[in-house]
Amino acid sequence: MLENNERRLVTAAEAIVRSLPDNDTHTVASAAMDTQGNVHTGVNVFHFTGGPCAELVVIAAAAQALAGPLVTIVAVGDRDRGVLAPCGRCRQVLLDLHPDVAVILPLPGGDVTAEPIRDLLPRSYSAPEPTSSPRIVYFNPRYYDSIASGQKTITIRHHDPIQAGSAVLVFDDGDTIRRLTAQIESVESRRFDHLTNDEARQEDLPDADALRRALRTHYPNLEGHDVVAVATFHLVTV
Repeated sequence: MLENNERRLVTAAEAIVRSLPDNDTHTVASAAMDTQGNVHTGVNVFHFTGGPCAELVVIAAAAQALAGPLVTIVAVGDRDRGVLAPCGRCRQVLLDLHPDVAVILPLPGGDVTAEPIRDLLPRSYSAPEPTSSPRIVYFNPRYYDSIASGQKTITIRHHDPIQAGSAVLVFDDGDTIRRLTAQIESVESRRFDHLTNDEARQEDLPDADALRRALRTHYPNLEGHDVVAVATFHLVTV
């Protein structure tokens, strides 16, 4: 099931594709949302020499608008084809340029869902020069106040890639997006059962046991031997 923000993207793409002339040149519309909740749109350009897919046009439109990293993207086909999965080329481009974007996809039976782009290209080729854009780090909206106040300065992830460098912390409640700008200072690997009281305090929690309980609300199947990524960060004023 899609959140309201995701449904808003689908609606935007559907409106554009319905407005297209009935020809074989422009047959797909795409819409993407950035970290400020702005929506960027575009359509494909079919040509035998290899015109761009609608998703690539949207990436360019967002870049022209200085949008920064994208949160979610969708493509919708004309003639009532509905939501379309991205082609292999678009998947690789999205992974290279917007590695934290979620892609809205069709499911059997007519439903749709949103999945991280990295899940659509397992064991994918990695570009030798990663994107220079800030990475997106997603947080549950309930952490916004503790992070904004400086009480929470660490995040612990499992099978959720995070790297040192500039980042946009995104708090998406499904209807609105709030964001904070941060610098990821360090990322270290640690066994789940080796997390410390000091790391718990940086998470604004009393001790390591409370930290492990909190993490299991996000990752219910975590075992003591599982390895997690411990990332420290500080907010940046822009």
